[in-house]
Amino acid sequence: MRLRGRKGIRENIEAQDDLVILDPAQYKGKWHEVFGNSNPIYVELGMGKGRFVSEMSRLNPDVNFIGIDMYDELIRKSSDKARAAHTTEDGNCDLSNIRLVLFNIESITDVFEDNEIQRIFLNFSDPWPKKKHARRRLTHENFVNNYAKILNDKGEIHFKTDSRSLFEFSLNSFSDLGLRMRNIALDLHVDGIHPDHVLTEYESKFIEQGVNIHRMEVMIGKEALAQHLHNLENRES
Repeated sequence: MRLRGRKGIRENIEAQDDLVILDPAQYKGKWHEVFGNSNPIYVELGMGKGRFVSEMSRLNPDVNFIGIDMYDELIRKSSDKARAAHTTEDGNCDLSNIRLVLFNIESITDVFEDNEIQRIFLNFSDPWPKKKHARRRLTHENFVNNYAKILNDKGEIHFKTDSRSLFEFSLNSFSDLGLRMRNIALDLHVDGIHPDHVLTEYESKFIEQGVNIHRMEVMIGKEALAQHLHNLENRES
């Protein structure tokens, strides 16, 4: 996707140093210091216009959220969403648990230290449908291996897409790496939208068009897997 930027966008986001980070590599291993607490850190890779990360951070004040995209214009639009989501009726705006980062996620290990992140969201990533572009898919093993480095023992990947081919590719990719998956849905909203579910911009559009949304959760960390197996045992007993 190429975006035609408007004049002043870079200046706009450069002036938002309370929310936007343009040089994230300097904070590798220091993200808890950025947020000033030890709360879990969740990251959305390819946040688009920012509705998801803005709303999730508003609803979960005890979790730190980082939204990443590589386009100036999407960072600017996301900053508007974040400020709107976190501004109360009396005009106060608390952005303490959200940061927006301008970065190409192909070098994600340059930004996060090993075990620094607890959850990664991949929402409606580019499916790169041609076979020759498979390595560009964000669920390709090369990317997943990098995610595994930065995720901690409770680490998980939550993945959503409207692309059946990308979903099938991702199932195989995670399986080939020996990863356990749960809550696999081929039609996430078949029974209606759950009231606690936060939609992305793309998701809202696809639902209106009657497009099925596919979703899964992938357990990366040892504690995440152990908790899942424990829950299964309790459910079966």
